[in-house]
Amino acid sequence: MATDVARGRTALCAVALFGLAAAEVVTAVIGVLVVGRGFEHALNSFVVTNSVMGLAFPVCGLLLAYHRPRNPIGWLLLADGIGHATTAAVVPLAEGGLAAGWPPGLLRALVTVGAYAWPWSIGLFLPLILQLFPDGRPLGPGWRYVAWGTALTAPLFVLELGAEPEALVPGITGYLTLPDHDRLQPLWTIAEFRFVVTAALGLAALTVRYRRGGEVLRRQLLWLLLAVLIMLVVTTPWALIAGTPAYVLFSIPLVPIAMTIAILRHRLLDIRLVVSRTVLYVMLTAGVIGVYLGLVLLLDQILRREVGLGTSALATVVIAAGFNPVRVRLQRGVDRVLYGDRADPVRAVSRVGARLGTGLPGVLEAVREALRMPFAALRAGGAEVAASGSAPEVLHTIPLAYGEERVGELVIGLRPGEKRLSGADRALLELLAAPLSVAVRSVALSQELQRSREAIVLAREEERRRLRRDLHDGLGPVLTGVTYKADAAGNLLGPDPDEARRLLAELRTETAQAIDDVRRVVYDLRPPALDDLGLAGAIRQRAAHLDRVDLTVRVTAPELPALPAAIEAAAYRIAVEALTNAVRHAGAGRIDVRINADGRLRVEVQDDGAAPAGRWLPGVGMTSMRERAAELGGTCAAGPCPGGGLVVAVLPLGAP
Repeated sequence: MATDVARGRTALCAVALFGLAAAEVVTAVIGVLVVGRGFEHALNSFVVTNSVMGLAFPVCGLLLAYHRPRNPIGWLLLADGIGHATTAAVVPLAEGGLAAGWPPGLLRALVTVGAYAWPWSIGLFLPLILQLFPDGRPLGPGWRYVAWGTALTAPLFVLELGAEPEALVPGITGYLTLPDHDRLQPLWTIAEFRFVVTAALGLAALTVRYRRGGEVLRRQLLWLLLAVLIMLVVTTPWALIAGTPAYVLFSIPLVPIAMTIAILRHRLLDIRLVVSRTVLYVMLTAGVIGVYLGLVLLLDQILRREVGLGTSALATVVIAAGFNPVRVRLQRGVDRVLYGDRADPVRAVSRVGARLGTGLPGVLEAVREALRMPFAALRAGGAEVAASGSAPEVLHTIPLAYGEERVGELVIGLRPGEKRLSGADRALLELLAAPLSVAVRSVALSQELQRSREAIVLAREEERRRLRRDLHDGLGPVLTGVTYKADAAGNLLGPDPDEARRLLAELRTETAQAIDDVRRVVYDLRPPALDDLGLAGAIRQRAAHLDRVDLTVRVTAPELPALPAAIEAAAYRIAVEALTNAVRHAGAGRIDVRINADGRLRVEVQDDGAAPAGRWLPGVGMTSMRERAAELGGTCAAGPCPGGGLVVAVLPLGAP
């Protein structure tokens, strides 16, 4: 409740100040009409220009003070406008009062107020606006002293302009004038130097803010830059060329308008594009004028003495011939500042390629720098894997593909003011998608490799744990019992031979059991038959041990080359698992095992069993076969075939 009341009071205060400025402008308009000295006189006496600024500045100040009451920019704009409006209202009032015979004291008071009003606008409020724009806060502690210095030295500048006799209305001298005004010229020189310094400090503050600021702040400053650029282009002839009409001063209100848009609606347009084109054509215009004047003067001196040809036409031809190349070069330079390397794809790709070794965040930062984008991110598997910058409201997605596989997507934040991606940006981003796809794929492979290494380490440790358990819980106690019984049998050989023979019989049984346990452990590590008989012989031996009298197993294998140990073991275990499944689950009577090696090892196990129709549901055995093949970069497929079932495993012979 208290907040609403305070906000209401603030809005009421802003409206009151705006009402004061508007009333003064209305007074100025009515005064000009009543005095009847014409529009040209009002324009030359700056009543019209002060009225325009006295209305434009307060309108912008009212909007800012209402929507951003804590930002002093709005209040400074209101004060600036009141200064101009006050001077605009005083001039026609004083002129009309002088003609109507008003009391001299009243006229002098009016002129004094008018003469001392507008200098505050350009000597104090405008420099402070430049120093505090756009957030209303100084850049740092040192800049606070700059603001205080601007405020404390402003009266000297105001005194220079307000104390000049008859400076505002001829025939009326204000109260606070100095008769010897011209004799104090050294002091006024200091005052003018002070104005230049404060204005320069304001521009320096804007420059520092632009260099330090983020994307939003730079957009805001570009709005002001555009307005100042247009104002300087329009008003420069007025300062340098005598007789330039005062209409050019109507461009000054563009500055508060740009400030208001920058603070309240900086995303209104793609200000980068607007500034780019404006800077380009301002530079071209200035260059054309300069080159034209230079060529005219030079050719006039040369040709007038020699052949007397018209120099203006020749200068025009020279400028026309060189205009487009200069325009193209200037456009490239301006676009590079605002849009990065968008017009130079080779440079952009090189920039991104040079950062591939710094990781995905560094690559994304290079993409942002290449296109001057506020945000870039990479997504893979539905999750964000890396990002750079702050995400704006409008995003665009570029798919990333590696071969036929989609590996992720590049998410780009559009520049403020842009609703969609331009054709030039899209073309460059699609070009950059190739190295980005490689980077994303490389990171994914690196992560998969790391996971594989971790799985190998875990599997190795689990295998060691199993071996330790088997040796400790199985073979260890058996060998310990063997030792004890051997000692007992030795002790009983003399007194009790029968008991000794019984213990020796048990000892033999337990020793055979221990040997079987050792063989089982060794078999789990690597079947010994592979080293003794080879792959085909080991499979035949295993098939002979299957507990089925009516079962026929035929193993067909040509002369196989020396196989890598891992490939040979995996092929053997896959074949044995397929044989076991055919006997146990399909009730097969005939099984054919075919082995071929032609650049890769192919193992086929086909049976005539009653396998279920349709796709086989994977169980522990099928999953084990597929995992063994996948570990070595191979494949394993199992399913029904005409007359039974078929398992096909393909393993690369290049695996270690």
